[in-house]
Amino acid sequence: MKKDIDIPEVKDVYVAAVFEFNEDYKTHDWNIYLINDGASPIETVLVVAQGYDDTDMTSPMRKSIAVVPAKGFAKLEYIDESVFKLDNFFTITYFLGNTMYDKRFELPRFSIAEDNAVMLPVLGKKGVLAR
Repeated sequence: MKKDIDIPEVKDVYVAAVFEFNEDYKTHDWNIYLINDGASPIETVLVVAQGYDDTDMTSPMRKSIAVVPAKGFAKLEYIDESVFKLDNFFTITYFLGNTMYDKRFELPRFSIAEDNAVMLPVLGKKGVLAR
């Protein structure tokens, strides 16, 4: 007999694309952030990011973050405008206490645009929230 597994729902954790000024290069760039709007830190965070469509696929980006503090954030990566034509996804796996959480966030093709920006929690900046 197969048992159903209760998968806890991810709450207060977001992925967003933020258009911001790069002091080093004096350019405006899009960067991807992981936001923890929860009251507790998330730990042992694993991130896999990749973009794809019917004909193209980017190499996967893998990253680990030891801790994202409560009401904190972590910059994940710069995202080049050449991949905006792809569906970009970010699989986030982390521990909150002794429970593992996992969610796939997606920024659909052409959704990364200033017109789609909303005010983001914690960061206090505008950005495009992944679904």
